[in-house]
Amino acid sequence: MNQPADDAVWIRSIVHHHTGRPACMLSWGPGKEAALTIDQTLTTARDLMAAAAAAESDIALIEHLRQDIKADDTVLGGMLLAVRGRRPAPAGPVALRIEAVAGAKTGLPIVRIGRGSLRADLTPDEARTMAQNWIEAAAAAQIDARLRYVLGEYDQLTPDDIDEIFVRLQSVQR
Repeated sequence: MNQPADDAVWIRSIVHHHTGRPACMLSWGPGKEAALTIDQTLTTARDLMAAAAAAESDIALIEHLRQDIKADDTVLGGMLLAVRGRRPAPAGPVALRIEAVAGAKTGLPIVRIGRGSLRADLTPDEARTMAQNWIEAAAAAQIDARLRYVLGEYDQLTPDDIDEIFVRLQSVQR
């Protein structure tokens, strides 16, 4: 399997080898991996989408306060903190630190992600694409677990045969 570059984050579907339950494997940097539950994967995807929207909203608010109200940066910062404080807090287990950031100087919305020493800034569209990939991996893991179960019912197929089927399926996905 290909390994992600030092600055890349990959997600793929897996079936947990001990439990047979669907899961996702998060890979980042050289040789770093973490198995995620489907709930973690989907909650993280939801939070990536929410952060993308929040970052864009923050930029729109900043532009409105600067251009239409002529607010200075001190007032602007206070209002932005108040608005952010009213947003619902993420609920549920997540796999990444996710933060909506408004580049006050650049005027660009940013979604900042992190895990351990990993840290990256994404555009809102990149965050949405990442979220979509995470949703697809979660759905694929659920399908894979069911398919493995069904294939395991056939006496003609050994566990090695089933593993080979999934190796081939995953190679086609890339």
